[in-house]
Amino acid sequence: MFSLNQLTQFVAVAEEMHFGRAANRLRMTQPPLSRQIQLLEKDLDVLLFDRSSRAVKLTPAGKAFLADARRLLQQSERVALSVRKTSQGRTGILRVGFTGGSVYSGLETVLTSAQATIEDVEVELRELVTMDQLEALSEGSLDLGLVRPPLTRPDLASHPLLREPLVVAIPIEHELAGLTRPVDVTDLHGVDVVMYTPIESRYFFELLSSVFHEASVAPVVVQYMHQFHSMLALVNLGWGLALVPESASKMHFDGVTYRPLTTPRPAQVELDLVWRIDNENPALARLLAKLVAETPVDPAPQATASDT
Repeated sequence: MFSLNQLTQFVAVAEEMHFGRAANRLRMTQPPLSRQIQLLEKDLDVLLFDRSSRAVKLTPAGKAFLADARRLLQQSERVALSVRKTSQGRTGILRVGFTGGSVYSGLETVLTSAQATIEDVEVELRELVTMDQLEALSEGSLDLGLVRPPLTRPDLASHPLLREPLVVAIPIEHELAGLTRPVDVTDLHGVDVVMYTPIESRYFFELLSSVFHEASVAPVVVQYMHQFHSMLALVNLGWGLALVPESASKMHFDGVTYRPLTTPRPAQVELDLVWRIDNENPALARLLAKLVAETPVDPAPQATASDT
């Protein structure tokens, strides 16, 4: 029936109450403006302006239409702004998967960057083990995942988000709790240790197995677990020691103290960002640009993916 351009012209005339001034405001000449208003009145089958005197006045119908015209123009501006923001990754939905262990380290980094970079984007969080995250990323039901390396799927890309050292969680009554120096891995020979499961926590199991093997250390494994909080709960009960990422020390247990660990070779834990290569979500591209710029690009060699 009518265009947004015609509504803009109508509002200009209604506010200026003068065709000449309205034409100047719209950066056009008066005759085309008059013709557009006449076409608008014809389309609506109503007179919008009273032109019987020298002054231009709105008719009752024109007054009623002015409120609707302003509302339509404002709505069109909001729609246009929303579309632009979506294309720029400033609005929409971003679906992020994370493992339980990443709550204490990488997830905070991602959410902080999201708040600063894609503040109007709704972030939908899903706690999933690594394999479920990779499946969800491949099928498109997740935009971004936080998993342990390495990544072997050709449809997915990755970038290291962070690397952190291992620390030793020790029952406060244990003799090693009183050390004033870092715990050396050789101190763990013959010591009761809560170990990671070889299936659910394969990444950590292989990492620690390698550390122990290189140092010729054979701890006594008293229990296998795959979640940090469960391992630390057992440490708190005095069952043994546990090696966890430094960020896990944020979990407070009254009966647990943490000490740095020294090994023949630096043993660092890595957490990676993973996404589908052909993902076209603008919010993902915007967030990745910030995260990748702020994190190292030389991933440390690691074992295999984990669910911790």
